[in-house]
Amino acid sequence: MNDNSPYVVTIDGPGGSGKGSLALSIAKELGFHLLDSGAIYRLLALKAMREDVDLDDENALVELVAALDIRFETGDELSIPLLDNEDVSAVLRTEETGDAASRVARHGPVRSALLAVQQAFFKAPGLVADGRDMGTVVFPEARFKFFLYASVEIRAQRRYKQLINMGLSASIPQLQADMTERDERDRNREASPLLPAVDALVVDSSLLDLNQVTELVLGHIRDVD
Repeated sequence: MNDNSPYVVTIDGPGGSGKGSLALSIAKELGFHLLDSGAIYRLLALKAMREDVDLDDENALVELVAALDIRFETGDELSIPLLDNEDVSAVLRTEETGDAASRVARHGPVRSALLAVQQAFFKAPGLVADGRDMGTVVFPEARFKFFLYASVEIRAQRRYKQLINMGLSASIPQLQADMTERDERDRNREASPLLPAVDALVVDSSLLDLNQVTELVLGHIRDVD
């Protein structure tokens, strides 16, 4: 392609599919900026819960977006999300916050309000964005699009290990039930349902580790680019 202009790589998929770790790995390899869009919804949900804002009140949530003070720093294995200059990594990864984020994400006006926030992360030399609608809604013109998935059993096991390593308690059966419910809600919501972009490369990560998925994705990027 020989085009040195900045571009976007999108990585979409359900929770626990490994898209966050993959996005961080790809961003480091390419030297790109990183957008964890799922964390943005979690950050908004956390802000709402801390300020006693009803998660079903669209207008109040939209108003909260304007006051959202967030940024990301690069960690060793995951991006580090900061809310009001506080590292909220641990609480952001809990299922309670994840469920709240899924409820917040159902609201079309809230997704619209967050659209500009997410698009502002695209700066030179480029951006790797992970989420659930990066390739379909937020960056539909992205140069490279990937959709990562894995069985719910595998995803629950991965999330369990992640939470235990963070010093948090977790139950695999409960995680699996929560993920199944959230998958159903995300796939069937009216605003930006969880679906692969028509031009996305779909990758099943069930039997692949992070290094293998990273090499597969980077190989595709380098072959085309």
